[in-house]
Amino acid sequence: MKRHSLIFICLLFIFSAFSCKETPKEVSPKLMWFDATGNFDRLSYKDTIDFYLKKIKDLGFTHAVVDIRPISGEVLYNSKIAPVMKEWKGFTRPDFDFLGYFIEAGHKLGLEVHASLNVFVGGHNYMDRGQVYSGHPEWASMVYTPDKGIVPITEEKHKYSAMINPINEEFRTHILSVLKEVVTMYPDLDGLILDRVRYDGIMADFSELSREKFEEYLGEKIEVFPDDIYKWTRIGDGPYTITEGKYFKRWLKWRSQNIYDFMALARDEVKKVNPDVSFGTYTGAWYPTYYEVGVNWASKEYDPSADYDWATPDYKETGYAELLDLYTTGNYYVDVTKEEYLARKREVKNETDSQSNTSLWYCVEGSCENIRTILNGNKFYGGILVDQFYDNPSLLSKTIEMNLKKSDGLMVFDIVHIITKDLWKEVEDGMRAGGAIK
Repeated sequence: MKRHSLIFICLLFIFSAFSCKETPKEVSPKLMWFDATGNFDRLSYKDTIDFYLKKIKDLGFTHAVVDIRPISGEVLYNSKIAPVMKEWKGFTRPDFDFLGYFIEAGHKLGLEVHASLNVFVGGHNYMDRGQVYSGHPEWASMVYTPDKGIVPITEEKHKYSAMINPINEEFRTHILSVLKEVVTMYPDLDGLILDRVRYDGIMADFSELSREKFEEYLGEKIEVFPDDIYKWTRIGDGPYTITEGKYFKRWLKWRSQNIYDFMALARDEVKKVNPDVSFGTYTGAWYPTYYEVGVNWASKEYDPSADYDWATPDYKETGYAELLDLYTTGNYYVDVTKEEYLARKREVKNETDSQSNTSLWYCVEGSCENIRTILNGNKFYGGILVDQFYDNPSLLSKTIEMNLKKSDGLMVFDIVHIITKDLWKEVEDGMRAGGAIK
C-alpha cells in the first residue's frame, strides 16, 4: 500500500511540474520592409538577400516585408498578367525568382515573409513610367486642383504617385487578378500587405465616372459639380482652403465605402485561393485627417462622428479593422513622447494631408494611445520612417522603443535608409530597449 501511495505522489509531482510550466509568451511581430526600387540593385543577388535576412533576424525582427509592386504598377515576380520590372535606373536584374528566394531563405531562418503591393497606383510621375504611361492613361485619377481645375494626376508633377480611381472596374479586375496570382504562384507566402489602398487625397477623384457613381449613390443629380461637393477659395494671396458644399460629408462617406467594399472583396478573393494566407495592410496613422484619402481603418465599433465634424453617423459602417489579419500603421513623427510634442507643438503635414495640423496624434506615444482606442482591441504594429532621423539618429532608437512598448509590434520602413546611413547600432539599441532582443 505504501508503495502505491509513493508512486501516486511521484506521478502527482511530475504532473504538477508540467502543469506549472509557463505558457510561452506570444512574440510580437517586428517587420522590416524591403522597398522594391530603393533596393533594386542591392537585392539582385541571393547572397545579399541571405546577408540582410540574417542581419534582421539577429536584431530580433520576425517578418520580412518584400515590396513586389512599386508605384509604377510593374511587379517583381514572373507575372503573366502584369508588366514585370526587370530594369530600374539603368540596372538590369539577373534572372532569378526574387520573391521565391526571399520566401525560401526567410523560412530557413524562421522569418515570416509577406509580400507588399501598392494597389491604387500605376505610374511614377517623376519618371513618366508605369501603366498609366504605357497603355492605360484612362486609369489615372482625375484631381480637382485649386489652380487648374480638374486634370489627370499625371499632370501634377509634384505628386510622385500616379494614383488610380479606386472605382475603375477595369483596373480593379486587374489588381485583384494580380493579388490572386501572387498567392497562387507562392503558396508558401505567409501574407499580403496592401499599400495605397486609397484615394490620392481630398482632390481625388473627380472624373465623370465618379460623378456618375456618386449620383447613383445619392439618388439625384448634382447641379453644380464639383462645387456642390466643395470648392477651393482663397483670400488675397493666402493659401487655398476648402469651402464645403451640400454633399461634402456624404461624398466622404461614399469614398470610404468604396475603399471598404474593395478591401472586403480583396480579402474574400485572396482567401478563396489560400485561406491561411495573412491579409494585411499599411496606412498612415493620422486618423483625424485620413478621411481625405477615403479610408476608415478604425473598428466598426468606433463612431468617428462623436469626435470629428467631417464624419456622418453612418461613417462608422466603413470601418475595416475587423477585415484585417495584420495591420501596420505609419507613426511617422519625430516627436516621440507626448511631453516632447507639447513642448514644441509643431505643425505636421503628412504626405496625404491638404494642410498642416496639430494635436497629440502627431507624436508616437500619443498616436499609439489614440489608435488603441479607435481599434477597439484589434492589434496594430507601429511604423517608423527611418529617413526622418538622419539628422538625429538617437531618436531612431527612441521611436523603435516607444512603438514596441505602446503598440503590438513594429514596422520599420525601410532597410535602405538603415544601410545608407549605417544606422544598425541605433536599430539595435532601440530593439534592445524595447525588449525585442537581450
